[in-house]
Amino acid sequence: MNKSYFFYFLLLNLIFSCKNNQDSTPHKTTGVINTISVIIDDQLWNGEVGDSIRNKFASPVIGLPQEEPLFSINQYPAKLMEGFMTDTRNIIVVKKGDENKFEIVKDQYASPQNVFHIEGTTAESIIAIIQENSSEIIRLIREIEIQECQRINKKSLRDSQIISDTFHATIDIPSTYNYVIQKKNFIWLKKEIVSGNTSLLLYQVPLNAIKKEGNLVSNIIRMRDSIGALYIHGKEPNTELVTEEAYAPYFFQIKLDGKPAYETKGTWELKNDFMSGPFINYAIIDKKRNRVLILEGFSYAPSKEKRDLMQELESIIKSVKINQ
Repeated sequence: MNKSYFFYFLLLNLIFSCKNNQDSTPHKTTGVINTISVIIDDQLWNGEVGDSIRNKFASPVIGLPQEEPLFSINQYPAKLMEGFMTDTRNIIVVKKGDENKFEIVKDQYASPQNVFHIEGTTAESIIAIIQENSSEIIRLIREIEIQECQRINKKSLRDSQIISDTFHATIDIPSTYNYVIQKKNFIWLKKEIVSGNTSLLLYQVPLNAIKKEGNLVSNIIRMRDSIGALYIHGKEPNTELVTEEAYAPYFFQIKLDGKPAYETKGTWELKNDFMSGPFINYAIIDKKRNRVLILEGFSYAPSKEKRDLMQELESIIKSVKINQ
């Protein structure tokens, strides 16, 4: 009898211990890439507050040939804030209250997760808070979405020993990308998709190749056009890849793997042909090896939206680690 009670209490203790462990471990977030759940009552959503949210977080993505929203927004009334909505990676909670405040809570309902709480005494004060903090919200959302893309990429990676041997760097490239060209200082990988493809280029040039006299952006464009002329051509003669002149590229100075880098976004075209699409180019300054390491992604998908295609390429490139 004593043994029966002993095993009974042991079983109960095991059950409660497992339950407590499950409760203390946040469950994983779910959801489509580049999606925000906005928890806000319909009255605010259908007025100026909703307009402000849409203007900030569904504004056009820069560097794409057609307009696509920065994020896809799903709106839910506050009373429905339960269930799968709390499992999404990015949540913005907007409400009227007794004070004006803005708060960022990490992993409030699941992990990894950003929950942004915006409260204001009036619609005007809520709009002011959105205006003041939208840049930081966008930065954090883009950061977590890049990390999610990288997590997905790591499920099945291509052997990158060739890249490591050639460029003294590692990069997480999904196994869906296949080698098209392998040269001493140039590698091209491509992934076929429905009605198109996405490509990744890796090459290196001497440090003075983009730092010489003249405009820095022009030097980078001239360099990528010369690489296109060498390696990337259409089926017809005199159809090489060039930067499209009709759209001025976007240019930013950033850090990548702790090193200074230049980010250039724009559109490409095949000269004397009809093919075109967006590109994103990163020029990483590697003074130790007296070189500029170039990582570029571009896509050709005339019948598809390109925001998420370019996000995947960006996430691959940003996984780069240069050997010490």
